[in-house]
Amino acid sequence: MSWRPTAARETLRHRAVLLQRARDFFAARRVLEVNTPIVVNAPVSDIHIHSARVELQDADGARAGRGDHAEPAASDCSHPPRLFLHTSPEYAMKRLLAAGSGDIFQICPVVRGFERGRQHNAEFTLIEWYRQGFSLADLMAEVADLVRTLLGRPQRVEHISYREVFLEQLHIDPFTATPTELSTLAGDAGFRDTADSRDELLELLMGTVIGPRLGHEALTFVHGYPATQAALARLDPEDPRAALRFELYARGMELANGFHELLSATEQRARFVHDNEERQRAGRPVYPLDEQLLAALAAGLPDCAGVAVGFDRVVMLATGAQHIDEVLTFPTERA
Repeated sequence: MSWRPTAARETLRHRAVLLQRARDFFAARRVLEVNTPIVVNAPVSDIHIHSARVELQDADGARAGRGDHAEPAASDCSHPPRLFLHTSPEYAMKRLLAAGSGDIFQICPVVRGFERGRQHNAEFTLIEWYRQGFSLADLMAEVADLVRTLLGRPQRVEHISYREVFLEQLHIDPFTATPTELSTLAGDAGFRDTADSRDELLELLMGTVIGPRLGHEALTFVHGYPATQAALARLDPEDPRAALRFELYARGMELANGFHELLSATEQRARFVHDNEERQRAGRPVYPLDEQLLAALAAGLPDCAGVAVGFDRVVMLATGAQHIDEVLTFPTERA
């Protein structure tokens, strides 16, 4: 295995230029740059995201994170036996918003397990930001402005609903299709023995069949994801089947995921509990709820919209790279 970096020096220079452009973009809009912890007590509950566990020790070898260094009971979710690397700074940034930070952004590394491929490395860089008083349309416009700024060239923008893109690409309504119909489409695309969960099948079809077809003629925003995939987004008051959530695609790559943020602590707790039920059903780890985030929501999160942009993928577009390793110093295998 080589000790050398996988990115060329010119690519690293280009990457540094784009990082400065991003910071200048937010500075011009008076959005405050913040930093939040990489090591967290509670990971995201999303069944499709895998969090990396870490164990910190003090000088005596005792586990860190608890004042008395005692191993908690298995049922004690307020003091989990292990800590985690964050997969997004979202939870911590919302706590800052609830504490009165105002508009904020962050550029940071995140880690997600079981993600490796041409567009995936376990550790990657996100640009995440939150804008108070923004609608989803406002945020999509700002995301498009940022991407244009980073790429240094004009880009046409198009918007299409999640339902419309499924009807257009696969001739099926994602809100009414049965698991059997979705499984048949997955089989037609070459996937066998797929899960029978509607959302898992929809995610599979969106990620592997539809997504790669999008964004080749324009920056393509897909909005109105199913309510069952709302995560931390509020539901559309005009169509409760849909969430106020979007994703951005460019040249077949997903670049961004944005929400008009859910404000209700009660509803968010119910979603976290449901996620853990789904995790248990799928035989995946069940995580403690982030009680600090829920407390912040209960205290009052301001009306806001937030988004995360995959910075490494934007660098790929800017440099013409075909593999994410070309824009990283050391991918996980060489770290």
